[in-house]
Amino acid sequence: MSLTASGTPARQAKGAGTPPPRTVSQRRRALGLDRDAWFLLLPALLPILLLSAGPLLYGLSLAFTDAQSGRTAVTGFTGLANFADLRLDSLFWDSFRIGLVWAVCVTALQFLLALGLAVLLNQNLRFRWLARTLALVPWAMPEVVVGVMWRLVYHQDAGILNATLRDLHLISTSVDWLAGVSLALPAVIVVGVWAGMPQTTVVLLAGLQNVPLELHEAAALDGAGLWRRFRTVTWPALKPVALAITALNFIWNFNSFGLIYVLTGGGPGGSTRLPMLFAYEEAFRYGQFGYAAAMGLVMVAVVAVLLAVFLRNRLKEDDR
Repeated sequence: MSLTASGTPARQAKGAGTPPPRTVSQRRRALGLDRDAWFLLLPALLPILLLSAGPLLYGLSLAFTDAQSGRTAVTGFTGLANFADLRLDSLFWDSFRIGLVWAVCVTALQFLLALGLAVLLNQNLRFRWLARTLALVPWAMPEVVVGVMWRLVYHQDAGILNATLRDLHLISTSVDWLAGVSLALPAVIVVGVWAGMPQTTVVLLAGLQNVPLELHEAAALDGAGLWRRFRTVTWPALKPVALAITALNFIWNFNSFGLIYVLTGGGPGGSTRLPMLFAYEEAFRYGQFGYAAAMGLVMVAVVAVLLAVFLRNRLKEDDR
């Protein structure tokens, strides 16, 4: 083995690199895990642990107990009894089916409409800044305000929707949109799409603005039309953003509560009772905290599995 003048191996003298850290302290310093850094992170970690991780763990523990409301109620460990009862609860699984229909429809319609709006707002239009500002208005409104506003829109006698349809001679009698079993769910889906579309539009618009203009110009010079340019240039660059916002929207929509609670309260006849609303009623109306916590745990598990399958299939498509 050839040595340099200082007695070190030639490969080290040439700057090929230093030997890897061997002790624990050396590895921690190499990874930036100094003890002082943890103290700097504590102000940010403590609120997360106290306000998020703590209640989450406590809720998970309630799922295995018979916890009920009342100061004198004695809480005991029941193991998997809540989940055994939940497996036979047809009302919960009906609400779960309604929740999936709601989440899939709202998420899909939000994405399609938001994509079209984002493409439009990405053009060099006159007063584009004003259009972008107005597109964010539904996102800035609280869910309670949105629910009350749309209750007035859907009102059977004084609602603007029935009045407009009568003026257009599309209906002869007023329709009670939120009281009909067959109409309530489509009506609240429309509200969910309207309320959640702006955030999807903003994310997709940001993704569109990151697509290099030179690629569109090159494709146009090659004779590609609008659809072909979108399919071959815009969509491949936008797909990661679209995948992320679709997954997040599905989670948010499946866990919807405030909007449905204000609009219909889960009625009529449970046709709009989403699983989150069902768990809320079980906990705070009937006082079955342990059973409601088991519902929440099942919802988290099922949604996680569905998202894992969805993301896995989409990532496989990207790898092809």
